[in-house]
Amino acid sequence: MTNKNILIKNGTIIDGTGKPAYNSDIIISQGKIIDIGKFNELQDVDIIQADGLMVTPGFIDIHSHSDFTLLVDSRAVSSITQGVTTEVIGNCGYGCNPITNTLLAKEAIYGFRNDFSIDWSDMNGYLERLEKEKPSVNVVPLVPNGQLRLSTVGLDIRPANKDELSKMKNLLIEGLEQGGHGFSTGLEYSTEIGASEEEITELCKICSRFDGLYATHTRNRDDKALIAIEEAVNTAYKSNVTLQISHLTPRGGQNDLDKALNIVDSALKRGLDIGFDMHTRFFGTTYLKVILPIWALQGGKEALALRLKDKKERLKIKSHRSVLSNLGDWNRIVLLDNPELKHLSRKSIGTIAKERCIDPFDCALDIILDQIEQLDTLMVILHTYSEKLLSTTYKHPNCSVGSDATALAPDGQLGSSTFHGAYTWASWFFRRMVRETKIFTPEEAVWKLSGLAAKRLKLNNLGIIKKGAQADLAIFNSNEFGEQGTTFNPNKVAKGMVHVLVNGTFAMRNGDLKDERAGKVIRKK
Repeated sequence: MTNKNILIKNGTIIDGTGKPAYNSDIIISQGKIIDIGKFNELQDVDIIQADGLMVTPGFIDIHSHSDFTLLVDSRAVSSITQGVTTEVIGNCGYGCNPITNTLLAKEAIYGFRNDFSIDWSDMNGYLERLEKEKPSVNVVPLVPNGQLRLSTVGLDIRPANKDELSKMKNLLIEGLEQGGHGFSTGLEYSTEIGASEEEITELCKICSRFDGLYATHTRNRDDKALIAIEEAVNTAYKSNVTLQISHLTPRGGQNDLDKALNIVDSALKRGLDIGFDMHTRFFGTTYLKVILPIWALQGGKEALALRLKDKKERLKIKSHRSVLSNLGDWNRIVLLDNPELKHLSRKSIGTIAKERCIDPFDCALDIILDQIEQLDTLMVILHTYSEKLLSTTYKHPNCSVGSDATALAPDGQLGSSTFHGAYTWASWFFRRMVRETKIFTPEEAVWKLSGLAAKRLKLNNLGIIKKGAQADLAIFNSNEFGEQGTTFNPNKVAKGMVHVLVNGTFAMRNGDLKDERAGKVIRKK
């Protein structure tokens, strides 16, 4: 790690505010930007020639699920190679704390591995463990409601009772006192589907007391998506909380999207502090097991297998509404590549069901039964969006862009792991929305990738290039920056990124990754 001051020279600076680009130099010292201007005769500095390159704030992933993968491999290669220097974790009610039952907790942790030992219980313990791993990116934590529910209500699909809600409030207070920047829900998932609006409102009142952000994956994103967005808005009004609606775009098409944006605009006119974000995929990604009600998982895999073999129990399972069954078209649900299911990979559940001459829901349950030891790797994509829907969403001034993915690396312990968007989200957005379609100027795009997220989270020295700001910078060739990963070959790093600095330390230099991991856990104070 160099102790020299760093001079970024002759770069095209886009400062993250949306203001026009300009050519200038930047001096970095002790992890901070200390000056911006033109400097010619500086001694003992590390000079980076940025002629012909864009110099922007490091991108902020406002909707990441890297809570666990950063513990497994903290290099965050998929993020750094896209210029991402900060990730907001604990989204969609998924995350790594609080934990009172380690067996249940894994149901709300993306990418969890059974051979991994959980040696913490609260936010502070988790963040200390994360700091020991020295992440390459900065981390901004939210308190996930899925873990609040698993720690109190358990697997029951019902509202929390008075005593349970009191315990959830105390756990939320603890998480916010220990550095959480807000609170998240994933009300479409079985761990939280039983939560009532009143219950969430009470928790949001706690979040508001701490001046935190409430990020919500709403209760329904299909036929009742608009009702679910209204619920989020009503909850925010009643609790006076800052609202962030996660991946807002409904799965129902342009008419529903127009109505959703109208709901947001109406709320803004009424004074609500509301924003939202959207990922960059034309599809959603999730586990096939989300079609199961949480009660079906009680007792472990052997008990689940017995339930799936029992006709009456299977009927009860099929009556459960989930993110997959709500879609209403099994031909749009496709199995991702899986070494245990090579003959079925890249086929839709509808196609497989037709080949087997059975009901599609039963087909999905049969696959789960056949692969019951692989439930945490059995993933599907849901074909739901068009480019027009996404670009219309992005155009709204209050829309940030995020990955909705986990930080990964193409080698090491995460080499065989996939999560769509991990390697491609920011790079796709810049290539497609800026360079090719010109829907956004570079200045507008960088604002959506950095400054807007920092503003939503009140991170005053991130997402911006100014004196005194953290020296988190992405320096890239704007004519080459773009994704290389594809739907069925997603683990390819982006191209065009040249230098990345995190807190004034090179995470990438001249296109080469460095192992000087300088990310910080950013606790809310």
